[in-house]
Amino acid sequence: MMQATLRERQIEQKRIALTGNHAVALAVKMARPEVIAAYPITPQTPVVERLAEYVNNGELDAEFIPVESEHSAMSAVIGASAAGARTFTETSSQGLGHMYENLPIAVGMRLPIVMGVAARTYSAPINVWGDYGDVMSMRELGWIIYIAQTAQEAFDTVVQAYRVAEDARVHLPVVVAYDGFWTSHVLQPLDVPADEEEVLKFAPITRNWVRLDVDNPTQLGAVGTPEWYWEIRWQAVEALRNSAKVIEEVDVEYGRRFGRSYGLVTRYMLEDAEVAVVAYGSIFGLVKKAVDRLRKEGIRAGALRLRVIRPWPTWHLQKYLSHVEKVLVIDRSINHGGPQLGPMAVEVGATLGRVIHCALATVGMRAIDSDMIYEAALKTHKGLWVAGETYTVGLRGGYE
Repeated sequence: MMQATLRERQIEQKRIALTGNHAVALAVKMARPEVIAAYPITPQTPVVERLAEYVNNGELDAEFIPVESEHSAMSAVIGASAAGARTFTETSSQGLGHMYENLPIAVGMRLPIVMGVAARTYSAPINVWGDYGDVMSMRELGWIIYIAQTAQEAFDTVVQAYRVAEDARVHLPVVVAYDGFWTSHVLQPLDVPADEEEVLKFAPITRNWVRLDVDNPTQLGAVGTPEWYWEIRWQAVEALRNSAKVIEEVDVEYGRRFGRSYGLVTRYMLEDAEVAVVAYGSIFGLVKKAVDRLRKEGIRAGALRLRVIRPWPTWHLQKYLSHVEKVLVIDRSINHGGPQLGPMAVEVGATLGRVIHCALATVGMRAIDSDMIYEAALKTHKGLWVAGETYTVGLRGGYE
């Protein structure tokens, strides 16, 4: 009875099929941004193509700026957001690198920009395929960073991102990342509101952030002296740290209205686990399949997915992984020269206060399947991999 009552209160929805990129574009359209600036780059191009179609067809009342580079795209949305507009942009790989100069400016000016990233490896060698090298390069800049698993989650997270970014307790830019190709280009079923206005009701444009106003002159990002720089940046540090509470609140409310919520992390059979696999992005389905196989063989395996990596979910990792004897992190980008060669493995290990296992996989979008994950987890369980060293999955001539 209680479940029926909950369903009755939820927003009416319809089921459609879209690629991850088009799911993101539809979520953006429903959130009603007023300025979109973007430069096309594989594999995110279908997002901005679809948004341009929405604007051209009159389905979205927005200013679409077809800029000459990603640097200009971020510059444009910074200016528009500073003037009080709801904004959006999207990029990947080298495009994100070209934006890099402006990314910390959006943080320091406390602008609620939302950006999508169809994650793609950095060149060289030239590679348009997906891994998370681009996203991981943003970790120290102050952006909120989501990593979605599916087209459905990418849609839902974009909507949540606007609500979080514009919350008076946050006022920070947000990136919603998802797998290049494996999510961006794969057709998947998803549920969307039958009435698009429900999205704007959930995430109304607040314009409550500090912005340029000719009637109330102010400065944004102009005071850079040593006397005040640290204090200004520290406010952004605290806002990012405290945004975890807002992210969870928004996620819970979204679940009540639309029937789907995700949390900062996703757990799978961790309660009694003796070995756990930590992963992010679309491969989590393969991870769960590997865990099921290990369970059938009598090994108490579990898994955890990182959905939000900034702010870092310290409390959640400590709560759900501290009791697990062996933790294996599957990293999907390389931490060149680091103590462990996967960036998330370094952070998970630091959070748990002990050395953990790390395996690199899908770098350059090298194919992976559940059997490979199963073998990695089994070797971890049997002690065949040494904690603190980094092993590779699928690398010819690598450490396996």
